[in-house]
Amino acid sequence: MSKDDETIEDIVKNDICTGCGTCVALCPSEALELTINEKKGIYIPKLTEEKCNNCGICLKICPGHEIDFKALNLEIFKKEPDDVMIGNYLNCYIGHATDYDIRYNSASGGLITALLIFALEEGIIDGALVTRMKKDSPLEPEPFIARTKEEIIEASKSKYCPVPSNIAVKEISKSEEGEKFAVVGLSCHIHGIRKAEMINKELKEKIVLHLGILCNHTANFLGTEFLLQKFGVKKEDVKKLDYRGEGWPGGMLIEMKNGSKKFIPLLTYWISAFESYFIPTRCTLCSDETCELADISFGDIFSPELLAEDKIGTSVIISRNEIGDRILQNAKSKEKVALKEVSSDKVIQSQEGVLYSKKRKINARIFFFRLFGKKVPIYDQELLKARRIDYLGAIPFYFDLSISSKRYLWGFLRVYTPLKSYTKKILFGGAGYCLRKIKNILR
Repeated sequence: MSKDDETIEDIVKNDICTGCGTCVALCPSEALELTINEKKGIYIPKLTEEKCNNCGICLKICPGHEIDFKALNLEIFKKEPDDVMIGNYLNCYIGHATDYDIRYNSASGGLITALLIFALEEGIIDGALVTRMKKDSPLEPEPFIARTKEEIIEASKSKYCPVPSNIAVKEISKSEEGEKFAVVGLSCHIHGIRKAEMINKELKEKIVLHLGILCNHTANFLGTEFLLQKFGVKKEDVKKLDYRGEGWPGGMLIEMKNGSKKFIPLLTYWISAFESYFIPTRCTLCSDETCELADISFGDIFSPELLAEDKIGTSVIISRNEIGDRILQNAKSKEKVALKEVSSDKVIQSQEGVLYSKKRKINARIFFFRLFGKKVPIYDQELLKARRIDYLGAIPFYFDLSISSKRYLWGFLRVYTPLKSYTKKILFGGAGYCLRKIKNILR
């Protein structure tokens, strides 16, 4: 099949759909519907062939299929990035919201919430594309256009599950003439929106601010299901679930229908479930951790110093153009946010493990996909050369994902995870001990 003959169904069939919802929002004949694949725990578009007029828009704007970083960087920033690790940028900061409640009840410093409220109150935007968890189905996300401060606050905190943010782009497209919007999303969401803006100039005029969230990967719905089982919670008993909040690094707060609550620290549930398991296939082939096509990017800083000292929340911030830097500085001058300028090296250092995984290990993973005749995303982007260890590491990596994708193996997973962790400590601890002995002998 040639490239011209491909459809969005081919993207789904080859497991390279991000589930972002862009195609559903912009399909002119409304031939696409977003559905949940219960087996894989992800969102996928479903095509009604009778409605499809073969316009090809869905494929043109699909970020799962292809991202021409070179063309998009030239369109957005007027130049290609000098830094292969974090993309185009003007300035880098660390900072947080000055409002204590917003800062404490957000995922990491509350900056996105504070900036959206500031932009709304200053008349820069009329609304913002954000996501909250559904009230009537608390384990499913609900992208929507927030038009009040209260709605923006309602959408704070990270959602560690599939989020089809871009389905709400349809509401932006149908908004009144002259209205302006901000959008908040992960890399795949921003990729889809930027691609859509390339062919829809009206949409481009309406979206005046793109806020990106740094992303290692999201977890599929199976991940949350596994965690609830592990901690003895029945899905039908959940009234409300927050993945983050309660300070920093915070954790998952589950409110039951009977009024009781259960709190699981972030590092406890992330390491036991989300770090190595329940990762959608397309996430494993993503090259963009820092949301390089946003106007501003925000993320956690997992450093020993912050883990020891910061109990409220602080973000790393990358402002990438004048639009982003101007709103940051204006919000700072009005004392809505606190900012401290840092070097790009500090930013890279704060994200080092994930960044190198995205920029280097991806080549090893793409190699194995092609080896087995599977399609991969098309990137026009500079990446780092994979090492031999990256090729070797891809095998156990995908083995782990295979285990977590099968519900009948979850019992084994609970035994396998601590055993794997213990084995790593012995192997790497032993290697470290030997190296220290050799150094002492050579002194």
